[in-house]
Amino acid sequence: MTKRVAGACAAILIATTSTSGWCADAAVDYPNRPNRLVVPFPPGGLDASSEQGTRLRDANVRESDAATVLIAQNSIRADEYPARPIRLVVPFPPGGGTDIVARTIVVKLTEGWGQQVIIDNRGGAGGVIGADTVAKSTADGYTLLFGTPGALVINPLLNSKLPYNATRDFTPVSLLALNPQLLAVHQSLPVTSVKELIALAKAQPGRLNYASVGEGTPNHLAMELFKTMTATSIVHVPYKGAAPAVTDLVGGHVQLMFNPMPPLMPHVKSGRVRALAVGSTQRSGALPEIPTVAEAGVPGYEYVTWYSIVAPAKTPRAVVGKLNARLAAVLAMPDVAQRLSVQGAEPRASSPEELARFIEQDTKRLGDIIRAAGIKGE
Repeated sequence: MTKRVAGACAAILIATTSTSGWCADAAVDYPNRPNRLVVPFPPGGLDASSEQGTRLRDANVRESDAATVLIAQNSIRADEYPARPIRLVVPFPPGGGTDIVARTIVVKLTEGWGQQVIIDNRGGAGGVIGADTVAKSTADGYTLLFGTPGALVINPLLNSKLPYNATRDFTPVSLLALNPQLLAVHQSLPVTSVKELIALAKAQPGRLNYASVGEGTPNHLAMELFKTMTATSIVHVPYKGAAPAVTDLVGGHVQLMFNPMPPLMPHVKSGRVRALAVGSTQRSGALPEIPTVAEAGVPGYEYVTWYSIVAPAKTPRAVVGKLNARLAAVLAMPDVAQRLSVQGAEPRASSPEELARFIEQDTKRLGDIIRAAGIKGE
């Protein structure tokens, strides 16, 4: 119904049908001058030259329709996504297994979208620096995190003073791949199976040692779970990276370790390191002849690392949906599966909701391992 208002009343939305009150004597039909609609987004998200842009621009929009316009603006921006290059933050230095898997995915994303996806390696503090960078980025889908257990699960369990909240500050997009840990020993150790390793460790408690890439890292937790389930005592020797740890295993300075496959594969093939088992519930396509830890003598054992994509919290659902659909298509490509297999990884797409549940379950599982082993944050 047309309201009759005066002067300053033209700037006020009248919610009543009565003409009584301090504006009742007005004799001007509202609106008697152009209305201003404030859109809290930069120009360009809606193409004013398009048919839809013209319709929204020229419409005589009432105040009650403002929310509809903002929703349209946001959805159109999502429909156009990606309209510029995307930055994928990998929270580790270039050249490692995580970086290689990320680059495999990025190549296909770039080809499919025609927009460049740029790797930004932000290593340091066990993934904290890279994760914090993304957590504080604009939630528009143009800055993403290559998520790992370290950044999203282990660090939060060990450090209550992180600069980000892994649950609150990220929006799950998709799981990418699972990567089983390989249990390997130096060639001089007189064991050729998991059962023989357990027997030796029990016969010589505290005499064997194992390498990891640091306190609370996946290969540390993998071995601590093994020790708990087998009631063995094996001494932990932490290193500041995978390269020196693997080098000392090959040189015989440490006797065994769990580690992702790629750095160990050349040494397994050369015979300097002996592979005993993989930590996944199924054998790896990269080493199909090697049994799982569970079938080799430790029923119920499972430890895998994983890769995922997460975005800053409050990233629009439509953008998350487009990312998820494209990642699912990439992971279904045979050449991607083959490339990941070389790294010992197995493609595993998921919905955002499935990834959220997966992270929740892994947090509980790894939390149990950490508490049982008495591992404390550094």
